[in-house]
Amino acid sequence: MKQIHINLKKGEAKLKIENMDDLWCLSHIIEPDDLVRGKTIRKIKIGESDQRKVNIVKKTVFIEIRVENTEFHEYSSVLRVSGTITQGPEDIQKGSYHTFNLEPGSIITIIKKQWLSFQVEKIKQASVETKKILICILDRDEACFGLLKKQGFSLLSEIKGDVEKKADLKAKTGNFYGEVVNKLYDYVGRYKIESIILASPAFWKEDLMKNIKNDEIKKKITLATCSCSGKEAINEVLKRPEVKNVLSQQRVAKELEFVESLLEEISKNNLAVYGLKETEKAVNAGAVEKLLVTDRLIQKTRAEKKFEKIDQLMKNTESMKGSVNIIGSDHDGGKKLDGLGGIGAILRYKLNY
Repeated sequence: MKQIHINLKKGEAKLKIENMDDLWCLSHIIEPDDLVRGKTIRKIKIGESDQRKVNIVKKTVFIEIRVENTEFHEYSSVLRVSGTITQGPEDIQKGSYHTFNLEPGSIITIIKKQWLSFQVEKIKQASVETKKILICILDRDEACFGLLKKQGFSLLSEIKGDVEKKADLKAKTGNFYGEVVNKLYDYVGRYKIESIILASPAFWKEDLMKNIKNDEIKKKITLATCSCSGKEAINEVLKRPEVKNVLSQQRVAKELEFVESLLEEISKNNLAVYGLKETEKAVNAGAVEKLLVTDRLIQKTRAEKKFEKIDQLMKNTESMKGSVNIIGSDHDGGKKLDGLGGIGAILRYKLNY
């Protein structure tokens, strides 16, 4: 995301959307009652309604809306921001309804009454180019490839080898390894990969390394161990100490760490609460050090017009010097937190009820 102009004293942020991750980020930043300005396509009627012929044309206009709803679907590449028009050309009625269809390349200005620190931090993180990391999980006869993203990872492909008889193991594994290596080369070039995490149970990763002849590719690889194979192993690998340095700048690694810390405190019946009711008590008591909220809970409560309570909890946490952390539901940590109600908190001190 490109920051064109930021003036938090006036509550304004003018931004250029560059990729899908930016759309995901903005889906958590743009809230009901915010103002959003930008160019958009609007259908305009030419001619009076009582005339026999009224033409409807599409026209590019610059308007401002007061946001009522946001809707983001990952696979549509569009963030829909809907609301009522507050400013625009004379031929567009104020108070009428409009939807911005935001996509990579869109430029918008967001105006808030109050910017929360976690929202400002999200824009800063999105403005720093994400390191391109490829994850390859390998087993005896199958491999899967994932591309690390801010909101988790996207599965690129899965391949299976033809390894059946022990007598043919070497020859067939060699062919399978060749296919895996070709995939690695392809993805490194296609996605401009900077680092590769190659993981497997047992010795399969070391065997594959012997088949990689490109020294530049080898330099990008960090080896890791996992207990299973397939896409389920990607979440496990993200927690491994071998890849901590590679992932140190990645938001998903931090999110996993936050959730694991929460679960550890819950298991000890110590400095943690979860679920809306208990978390609200902790926030109101000023005991919250880190508030964790999943993006799924935010989307769900917005759709049900119940987001106001969640929004107030986040604002109260920050007003009492706690940090607010939005956890993506696409990875293992987010799924675990969703299983606890989508919200929880790590505390400064234990509450006594």
